[in-house]
Amino acid sequence: MALKLSLKPDERLVINGAVIANADRRTTLIVHNKASILREKDIMQEENVDTPAKRIYFPIMLMYMGQGETDKYYEEFVLRMTEFMNAISTPAAIENCVKISRDVMDRNYYRALITCKKLIAFEQERLGGQ
Repeated sequence: MALKLSLKPDERLVINGAVIANADRRTTLIVHNKASILREKDIMQEENVDTPAKRIYFPIMLMYMGQGETDKYYEEFVLRMTEFMNAISTPAAIENCVKISRDVMDRNYYRALITCKKLIAFEQERLGGQ
């Protein structure tokens, strides 16, 4: 099944490590095979990794984008997830951590990133929207 992406003017995305930038008009792309795709809004820059949940998201994103050194990023993920889980007691957040860990172990990195966004939202809510 093909993936249909609608891009806004000037929107960027990464496909298998290549940065693709749209021109000045809305565009639709159809991807017919399996590829690692992240929209600009889902790409986190290293300088924005400033909370515990974002420290979980970032290595998963790098594994998903195939940035090499997967073992290094996996170790970073395990360390950050362990720290996070030791600091929380909310059942829904713990459940999301378990889902993320399961997906990372199964190499379902995109699904792990989607669930990790819930952790980031949980964290922002706990920190008072900071």
